[in-house]
Amino acid sequence: MEKQEVQEAIDKFRKYVIQQSRSNLTKQKKNSSKGLYNSLNGVSKVNPNSISLYFEMEKYGEFQDKGVNGKRSTYTTAYSFKKYKASTKMLASLDKWIVKKGIAPRDKNGKFMNRQSLKFAIANSIFKNGIKPSLFFTKPFEKAFKDLPDELVEAYGLTIEKQLITQIK
Repeated sequence: MEKQEVQEAIDKFRKYVIQQSRSNLTKQKKNSSKGLYNSLNGVSKVNPNSISLYFEMEKYGEFQDKGVNGKRSTYTTAYSFKKYKASTKMLASLDKWIVKKGIAPRDKNGKFMNRQSLKFAIANSIFKNGIKPSLFFTKPFEKAFKDLPDELVEAYGLTIEKQLITQIK
């Protein structure tokens, strides 16, 4: 394969993974702020003896894709709640998410309650139950990887597979 053909194949791979990942976020209703959706990006470069391809996204995208093990959950994921701890940043994110989702807790008299309690309740739920893996990125990546041209895989084969899998993990 010529360098131009390799670049086109890698660019097609990159565009497909990003487009399908964005589509999955929307279909799975994990796109309330569009922050993760807009952060999805990829950079590719083909050199005479190597290929470099990087995917970028907001840090919490990893947790959405791979899930988070809670204290009681049985999700098979590499992430535990310890890595995804209830930090100030997480609580601020939950606050924005609550507003965007239109969740407005009320007390017995119908008055709006402080969102602080709700944020801690949601964080506690994540701690106990975890976050189910959505695989919004993993599935398109794996499908696109299987569809790479045979000549490309033969030319760069094991190097690509090892590097791409390492970068995802």
